[in-house]
Amino acid sequence: MTINRRELLGYSAAALGAAAIGLPQIAKAAGELTIAYNVNLPSWDPTTGPSAVNPTIQGLYQSVFDQFIPQKPDLSFAPGLLTEWGWNEDRTKIMMTVREGVTWHDGSPFTAEDVVWSLQRAGDEKTGNPIQFVWKNVNNFKIDGNKITGDVVQFDPVYFKWMSFLTGYIMPKAYYEKVGAEGFEKAPIGTGPYMVDKFERNAFLRLKANPNYWGGKPAFENVTIKFVTDAASRVAEIESGSSQVTLEIPYEEYDRLIAKDGLAGSCKNVSDIGMIFFNDIEVMLDKNVRQAAVMAVDKKLLVDRLLRGYGQPIDTLETPEYAAYDPSIKVEHNPEKAKELLAASGYSTEKPVKFTIQTTKGFKPKDYEMIQAIVGMWRKVGIEATIEVYEIAKHYELRAADKLAPAAFYNWGNAIGDPTTSTGFAMYGPSPHSVWDSQDLIDMINPLWGEKDEAKRIAGWKAVDKYIAEQAYVLPLMQYAQPIVHAKGVNVVQHVSGALLPALMTPA
Repeated sequence: MTINRRELLGYSAAALGAAAIGLPQIAKAAGELTIAYNVNLPSWDPTTGPSAVNPTIQGLYQSVFDQFIPQKPDLSFAPGLLTEWGWNEDRTKIMMTVREGVTWHDGSPFTAEDVVWSLQRAGDEKTGNPIQFVWKNVNNFKIDGNKITGDVVQFDPVYFKWMSFLTGYIMPKAYYEKVGAEGFEKAPIGTGPYMVDKFERNAFLRLKANPNYWGGKPAFENVTIKFVTDAASRVAEIESGSSQVTLEIPYEEYDRLIAKDGLAGSCKNVSDIGMIFFNDIEVMLDKNVRQAAVMAVDKKLLVDRLLRGYGQPIDTLETPEYAAYDPSIKVEHNPEKAKELLAASGYSTEKPVKFTIQTTKGFKPKDYEMIQAIVGMWRKVGIEATIEVYEIAKHYELRAADKLAPAAFYNWGNAIGDPTTSTGFAMYGPSPHSVWDSQDLIDMINPLWGEKDEAKRIAGWKAVDKYIAEQAYVLPLMQYAQPIVHAKGVNVVQHVSGALLPALMTPA
């Protein structure tokens, strides 16, 4: 049996928890902290509906709820509400040990029952968990004190990794059953570092430090998170002093702001990928069109000019931090070849191929401007794309219904760095997160879901990535660097997942 090793024996439970996920071990209340955030929070259930798979709001969820297994800022896994976890030798059972002495925000005890109920609920297709197809792979849970076992229905090599990722949150069994879904939306509780004090939809969220948090009480007593979806407004928030922290602003504004007295910043590569989905409809069924669309884009120019050199151009849906990253997979920037490919299908600058491309505007730094630049690059080779702007929530709705336009910009977050949760879910037709449905790719990916030989599994995903690049089934653009600007009176720890976590912030 392989288990997570506890390396910090001898520490108190609070100190162990703090060290595990990067919280300060000694934290004193230090008044108010206001954050200008880039998205709204549509729902308080982190395990159901489209918002559950939005990587950008996971930082809000992680402030109130605990995941089964937390991640440190460098994405390594740590003991959390589960202190040990693993498989038996033939991968037919899982074993978990539950942390004792933890309480929910209402003061009631957290138990192994909550863990089992949360896993069973997540695996029940009736609850609307978008990752239900992962959670259903283990059932028949048994509890013995703080020990849990479960039977493996179908082996999933990343089952435990998902416990640190989208929908991997432990919910309060007794409380949820008492108040129901509607009551939970009105008054959510978790075991996390902060408790919900006040929530005004589309306006703000006010959090209050959890004094009994198992990982140690966070440094800031009160945190107000303003939902400021417009990038220019977030710049104004930080510049005026109305907010002490903000993120995802244009890079030129980042450079300007951190040069000002009283402000500082951090801009590191995170696990987010800028990409353009191709939907297998209309002209995108033509390989020449897809390949031309990919070859015509100068990714380095986009990063250098629009993103001021922050970030890294990529040619697959894997970044250097991901387990299946293969630097040998390259797609050339070749506008002349793009013209030749389009000519072979009867298109030219005089008679361009036409389609719609959808994009957000202000959700990620320079997202709209980047699509404008790409459309300009396409126009030079014989592609005429019409831009349609939508909110990120609309993207999720259309993607889940497989109704995206032939091309659609998105940022893909993969906090666990596994190929199943990058290439896999983005490109596997039956996945609710994919819009490319060709059988050739489905057949290549199918054997990899349950592959028990890790080396063979990773090699298989690299082969899939190479094939996707050759077929131009998607247009990867770049790995994002996440700009965070903050007052010098606040220390901010940047999380490679891209989650902005107030529990990691301390007074300077």
